[in-house]
Amino acid sequence: MAHKEIQFAGFGGQGIVLAGYITGKAVSLYDGKSASMTQSYGPEARGGACSSGVVVSDDASKPVDYPKVREPDILVVMSQEAYHKYIDHLKPGGILIYDADLVTPEPARSDIQAYAIPATRIAEEKIGKRIVANVVMLGALVGLTGVVSEESMRKAIQTSVKKDYVELNDQAYTLGLEAAKQVEVSSHAEN
Repeated sequence: MAHKEIQFAGFGGQGIVLAGYITGKAVSLYDGKSASMTQSYGPEARGGACSSGVVVSDDASKPVDYPKVREPDILVVMSQEAYHKYIDHLKPGGILIYDADLVTPEPARSDIQAYAIPATRIAEEKIGKRIVANVVMLGALVGLTGVVSEESMRKAIQTSVKKDYVELNDQAYTLGLEAAKQVEVSSHAEN
């Protein structure tokens, strides 16, 4: 992996920007790679479109030459609107990770790998707080792609959330890693 682009997208209030921030921190501070993170909000603070992007270079001595995601290798979506907005930008052969209960992957693409993670359901049923669904998705991202090391992501989560919420987010991350082990890849066209 010389250069990877990761796009997180959903709506305001889901922790999409935080997911990008944590990923960028994990990559740059704990994995020793070069990274750039950008974010975008819709006109509404909560409920509007929201995205963040992380561009990663394996070689810390060669900084990222352009900070914005242009054509993601990995797309993590947590709302239907975000899916429709970004699915056509995902590279052929790319990886789609989507919240199984909030996103219906239509229109279909047969040239990508798609993984359905019930992140919101896991957060609600196993933790009792849907607000950590974004961290469940971070666990799935690590488990499915290896774009960030498991320990680096865990450290980044622990150092990015308020002290009172470290245990809660650590649990969400672990559940996301477990979900990644149980999910099967499917051709996007089959969904």
